[in-house]
Amino acid sequence: MTLPTALDHYRLLGRSGLRVSPLSLGAMTFGEDWGWGAEEGEARRIFDAYVDHGGNFIDTAVNYNNGSSERILGRFIKDLRDRIVLATKFTMARDPRNINSGGNHRFNMVRSVEASLRQLDTDRIDLLYVHAWDFTTSPEEVMRALDDLVASGKVLYLGICNTPAWRVAQMQTLADLRGWSPFVALQIEYNLLERTVEHELMPMAQALGLGVLPWSPLGGGILSGKYSREDLSDENSADVARTRKGVIASSGHLNARALDIAEVVKEVAVEIGASPSQVALAWTLRHPAVVSPVMGARTLEQAKDNLGALQLSLSDDQLERLRAASAPAPIFPARFTARPMVRQLIRGVSTLVDRAGKAA
Repeated sequence: MTLPTALDHYRLLGRSGLRVSPLSLGAMTFGEDWGWGAEEGEARRIFDAYVDHGGNFIDTAVNYNNGSSERILGRFIKDLRDRIVLATKFTMARDPRNINSGGNHRFNMVRSVEASLRQLDTDRIDLLYVHAWDFTTSPEEVMRALDDLVASGKVLYLGICNTPAWRVAQMQTLADLRGWSPFVALQIEYNLLERTVEHELMPMAQALGLGVLPWSPLGGGILSGKYSREDLSDENSADVARTRKGVIASSGHLNARALDIAEVVKEVAVEIGASPSQVALAWTLRHPAVVSPVMGARTLEQAKDNLGALQLSLSDDQLERLRAASAPAPIFPARFTARPMVRQLIRGVSTLVDRAGKAA
């Protein structure tokens, strides 16, 4: 696999013909409504640095910073609209007092898209994500409503986030059978702290033509070396968004194992003269399903540091150490079918050679 070395070494997004940068700019940090984001001047400097280096892929959501993220982005992209691939998301409630302002049903989908178009001050959304599965709306309602939005021209491409692999596969198959617009992108948490997606979601994405865009490739800052044992926390209340540390603690990653993994990342970074953030980002780019990790930054310095990940080369030994430190436990049925006895029962004693000529 040829790895990109610059933001303008574009990649195709899934099975679409859309070209996007190998690192996308996450704009959840644009705005201060949640108490820990970047003020507009600093957000502008981050945006300009990304675009000046050839970046064209921006990620936000209708509810980020209570809509400030989209409003700020709308001002930034005004004179660059056709150069920018703009992704946003719906699902999360825009008004916690309105029961229908959240969820994946057609009512909220249409209203959320209309809100995003107003906030972004644009005529279309280039990539619209289902932000998370709501465990209520039927797949048929979601996929038909998404297809209607594409047919209307308000949305060009579709993606999905934070949804079980079996449900994504069901919805993608439904779209194919009905001739509706399919998903071309899958946004999921993927980093050295969260590798369980390698069991089902990553193989599913490769098989069904979805480009993977990992969110939180730095594990919420844990892999950057930002946190220590003194920061360990079990905080998981509904209002943790009031602090950045609270958000990270609520992910469940702020634990002793995560800090051990972060220490290995730091060791590798010291060996090659890079930052831990660059090592963590470069690692995500090695997976063949990954198209464009979503990098978030609250300062220009952080953004420039993240961009340096594209210049990084990790040795086989370093990759193995990172793999060993972060390897997820196997799950059923792979745990069962990988056993030598079971493999022999399935295949007999003959050697099976795969398409590349290797013994499987």
